[in-house]
Amino acid sequence: MKKFINDPASVLAESLDGFAAAHSGIVTLGEDRLYVRRARPNPGKVALISGGGSGHEPLHAGLVGHGMLDAACPGQVFTSPTPDQMLAAARAVAGEAGVLFIVKNYEGDVMNFDMAREMLDIPAAAVTTDDDVAVETSTYSTGRRGVAGTLIVEKVVGAAAELGHGLESLRALGERTNRATRSIGVALTSCTVPAAGKPTFEVGEDELEFGVGIHGEPGRRRRAMAKADEMVGEMVAAILADLGTAAKGEAILLVNGFGATPAMELYLVHGIARRLLESHGISVARSLVGSYVTSLDMAGCSVTLTLADAEMLAMWDAPVHTPALRWGM
Repeated sequence: MKKFINDPASVLAESLDGFAAAHSGIVTLGEDRLYVRRARPNPGKVALISGGGSGHEPLHAGLVGHGMLDAACPGQVFTSPTPDQMLAAARAVAGEAGVLFIVKNYEGDVMNFDMAREMLDIPAAAVTTDDDVAVETSTYSTGRRGVAGTLIVEKVVGAAAELGHGLESLRALGERTNRATRSIGVALTSCTVPAAGKPTFEVGEDELEFGVGIHGEPGRRRRAMAKADEMVGEMVAAILADLGTAAKGEAILLVNGFGATPAMELYLVHGIARRLLESHGISVARSLVGSYVTSLDMAGCSVTLTLADAEMLAMWDAPVHTPALRWGM
């Protein structure tokens, strides 16, 4: 294992310190590093809080700021944050308007966010993301996994919260956006968790894992490597098959790298996916390409499609200023 690490036991703490220092105008690190919050909170609005295991950066801490999250709770690598972290974050940023938790569908995350929500003495609700079409259940989840589509939900709902929408309206918008979103990922290599010091799984030089999860969970099958046209074609076909007759109209397309895939390849994937979608009658109205929901040092990518209505597109276009996403300001 070759990594820029002093000690696997302290890598998260040291990384959070560096992150907060690099983006001190946007975010502040909470006491005992329990959470990352906005440097300039807005207690008059509904607070949006998300979180999950670390190793997926910039998700979620990199999406804290104007137009997106008010706070994020980082767990240890691939491990859910605790209810205490979520409570501390909510008490730091939430006011009388309440708090909306955005939770990826993994058993530990869902259970801990539910516990935190029940202990709060302010209005609270949750949106659970489950956009992965690869498998119905996996190592960490009961039901579909929440993956890169979580970013789209956080952006859309975050913009509406910034405009002053109420808690129930935001919850409904988040659920509608999640229902309109599908993702699938392909891994060319495994990832290496620092504490383990070795790859999570083995994949041959001439193989890939189709439908992989963001923690290295297995997907639909192991298959032979192929040209990009074939690989992306299979990914898009899986998304379209899951959408069925709903696959039409305008859409947001996110091509997301898993941590070790260069931008040149991600843009190539975007070009193929866009052509295939538009040949199917889907108009790609908005695009985002880059590594936003990563899996440490995994090589590979995911394709996410959101069938977006006018409100979703308007919220996507709204100003945002976070460490990872910035436009319109």
